[in-house]
Amino acid sequence: MSVSSKDLPVVVVGAGPVGLAAAAQLAERGLEFAVLEAGSSVAAAVDEWRHVRLFSPWRYDIDGAARRLLERTDWIEPNLDDLPTGGDLIDAYLAPLAKTPQLADRIQYGAEVTAVTRVGFDRVRTAGREEAPFLVRLADGQEVLASAVIDAAGTWRRPSVLGGSGIPARGEAEAADSIWSALPDVLVRDRERFAGRRTAVVGAGHSAATTLLELGELAAQEPGTEVFWVVRGADQARTYGGGGADELPARGALGSRLKRLVRSGPVELVSSFRIESIARTADGRIELAAGERRVVVDTVVNSTGFRPDHDMVGELRLDLDPILGSTRALAPLIDPNKHSCGTVPPHGVDELEHPEPGYYAVGAKSYGRAPTFLLATGYEQARSVVAALAGDWEAARAVQLNLPETGVCSSNVAYGDAADESAGGCCGPAPQAAGIEAPVGRGLATGVSGGLLTVVETKPTSQSSCCG
Repeated sequence: MSVSSKDLPVVVVGAGPVGLAAAAQLAERGLEFAVLEAGSSVAAAVDEWRHVRLFSPWRYDIDGAARRLLERTDWIEPNLDDLPTGGDLIDAYLAPLAKTPQLADRIQYGAEVTAVTRVGFDRVRTAGREEAPFLVRLADGQEVLASAVIDAAGTWRRPSVLGGSGIPARGEAEAADSIWSALPDVLVRDRERFAGRRTAVVGAGHSAATTLLELGELAAQEPGTEVFWVVRGADQARTYGGGGADELPARGALGSRLKRLVRSGPVELVSSFRIESIARTADGRIELAAGERRVVVDTVVNSTGFRPDHDMVGELRLDLDPILGSTRALAPLIDPNKHSCGTVPPHGVDELEHPEPGYYAVGAKSYGRAPTFLLATGYEQARSVVAALAGDWEAARAVQLNLPETGVCSSNVAYGDAADESAGGCCGPAPQAAGIEAPVGRGLATGVSGGLLTVVETKPTSQSSCCG
């Protein structure tokens, strides 16, 4: 190639919250960049759950570099104590950010990335590899050359399977038309699908909790609406979370509200149920089977989480943890067997590096299959990576993160009245926070990354760990 990679832009994959945070950081650093978004508008994945309310107020939902760009425009900052919906996040923050002069002409919509490699190099060839530009191929055949790639594509398009052993249950593909993805709009857009019918929500995370709470409300409004909560485990303590001890009270209210709903009867808990097969019944319903046990419903909502798409970077040299699919260095810091989302230590470019120089996955995708991702973590990842690309290694390694302790992770919801029960987090109750009330009514924050949008303020702090 006659083109030097250093003369090419940094390509950011994805125009969601973390992708646009990376773009804002690149703009501030004066680096050339381009953002490739598969959807037809900014934050297309978030738009699919725009009806959902975050449990974290606006003050925790806005990246620092993005704020500085917006402050140069006529942007009106939201009330920082309000809890936005996904739609609010787009309309009042991400869409205006995408229209700033620094970002507007750098974002290409309808640009689905299907492969990333090095020009002239497959994964095996070594000599001269680091000098070769990245080649980013799009679904329409276009190809873009890049000096580096920041992959903020997220995991929303790759839901996990219903099968209890990590592979699709027998018959899962054939029943696809009766299986809905996470976070349907139960009370409005998708109401007819669920009203007066039987629904099984599969999963123990908080996207599952959100759907269960809305289905519980629907059951109170629509006779004949039946709700089953199908989980693999026997103990739902992590789903119920920290209750009144959560440092984000709106988040703690989620688990407490769900616990009361299960106890009072609108939601029937089916625990220790590992789905082995899915089949149609004679009357057209869906039968979930685990050994001799059966659950028969009209619709299944798959809230089992998400997986990263590493296929598109299969010709890059990645060092992935064999369990989580994150980098090996990051895996022990985010391991859900040891950490809640509030105990993940600060991390940045050093933990995100692969043997392929210049490629970084940030945001939910960086966590692989760990459900402990928080948006604040993604913002700090983006800041650290961009500082490194700019050659400012002191700033890149000065990672700072302060997360609230709680047993509640992954997708979370501010839903219903204030929590009236306290529960221990990883190692006992978290400190009580004050000043943020959970609104009555519908709401959620999703780690879409969903999941995705559990957000806390970043500020200097000592490194946090689960039990010390």
